Amino acid sequence: MTLVFIRILLRYLAAALVTRGLIAPDLGEMISRDPDVAMALQVASGALIAATTESWYYLAHRCGWAK
Repeated sequence: MTLVFIRILLRYLAAALVTRGLIAPDLGEMISRDPDVAMALQVASGALIAATTESWYYLAHRCGWAK
């Protein structure tokens, strides 16, 4: 289910970049339809969420917020 949301996000991101003229329309279509790009973004977002969680846990223990 997460992959579906990432594909939707990529489609809107590519449309915004094409509209602003930052990327070519062909590249925007490739970004929004390529499953490898969607999978890479899913892995990167998972890693970012994990890093944020672990950082918050470390900060909570360091500051005495965790019991």
